[in-house]
Amino acid sequence: MHIKPVMSRLIALGAISLALCASTVQADEIDVMNSGGFTAAYKSLQPKFEAATGHALATAWGPSMGKAPEAIPNRLQRGEPADVVIMVGYALDELIKQGRVIAGSRVDLADSRIGMAVRSGAAKPDISTVAGLKSALLGAQSIAYSDSASGVYIERELFKKLGIEEQVKPKARMIQKTPVAALVAGGQYELGFQQVSEILPVQGVDFVARIPEQVQSITTFAAGIPVGAKHPDAARALIRYLASPEARADVIKSGLDPRQ
Repeated sequence: MHIKPVMSRLIALGAISLALCASTVQADEIDVMNSGGFTAAYKSLQPKFEAATGHALATAWGPSMGKAPEAIPNRLQRGEPADVVIMVGYALDELIKQGRVIAGSRVDLADSRIGMAVRSGAAKPDISTVAGLKSALLGAQSIAYSDSASGVYIERELFKKLGIEEQVKPKARMIQKTPVAALVAGGQYELGFQQVSEILPVQGVDFVARIPEQVQSITTFAAGIPVGAKHPDAARALIRYLASPEARADVIKSGLDPRQ
């Protein structure tokens, strides 16, 4: 005679349990800070991740380093919200050392190489050899490169390696904020150097080639979780997806080399 009340209580408890379980897998809005080199791959993968998980990605863009207010370290310094940061590996390591990104959360996503762009229709220099690259730089009227990892390498190391620093320095400029390829497309600069993945999406330029491997600088893009992230579990899910075999084709198409 007490079966029905007992069953009713069990059903009620079961419903509460299911509701609690459902709440633990609720969709979150993941705040992501992403730097330029991984942008094209990220934009391609974002809708696939959102469709598969129900999570939404709210993205802020900026370089991995530098003085620009949009730079990821500067955004974090101002207290902007972030669950995931995607940036140059050594810049991420610096944030880990500073205690601003969780130690052990770093995951390598892809390797990026530097390439050259010219305005659409312009002659493409042969830079398949170190000698060819040197000749192209010496013969150019103007040269532009980014203020992120690739540009820092070009300005501080590449010109010196080629032995042409004094000749090219007066006509070369590091560009902040604006994509280098966009300025080449507009005719402001004859040659532009940037991560290949940042050149390919820009209209109005032709991708020439990667610079020779002997003088190439490979930048690893990695992801990590900032200290104080509001959605660390969702953040880990996103990072796992970006580093997974399922993401490989999109990463390659963007001009990057997958780490997996």
